[in-house]
Amino acid sequence: MRFISETAGIEKLADIRSEFTSEIRGSYEHKARPCSACDSPGICCRDAHFVNVRITRLEAAGIDSVLKSLGPGRRNSVHARVDQTIATYRLTDDDGGEPKTYACPLFESGTGCLVHETAKPLPCIAHACYDDPGDLPPDELLVERETEIFKLNRLVYGKDIACSPIPLAIARFGK
Repeated sequence: MRFISETAGIEKLADIRSEFTSEIRGSYEHKARPCSACDSPGICCRDAHFVNVRITRLEAAGIDSVLKSLGPGRRNSVHARVDQTIATYRLTDDDGGEPKTYACPLFESGTGCLVHETAKPLPCIAHACYDDPGDLPPDELLVERETEIFKLNRLVYGKDIACSPIPLAIARFGK
């Protein structure tokens, strides 16, 4: 297997994310209610009964690169929220096959998702408020792209690494 650097992996990950975003926006998102019309902006990210997104080590590295671009005070605040989220929701990698839910520490009221433009995980990109379940993007679309990311993760790190909830992945592979 020919390995690539983490930096090159993050660049390829950005390409996968960009293509996926274009596909979601072009074919599905127009069928959903716009976020600007939401009665409770960001509830989908802050709802601890809903969020169960798991990410690869490479995705965590991409998120970490965004967090490193923040000022130290803001970055420390995000990392404190990450640690608090792990403790509050008792997040572990061993969830017995039933992913635990949590409020995403990357969401800030008044700002939104801190990694929205550059490192937002694919399940978050695919999510929107669809009134008709038939308008949802097909699961296969997400699975295909996540499979690409798993392969890319292997090219960077040389082995398969289990996905982790966003806060655990940031704590483990960031800072």
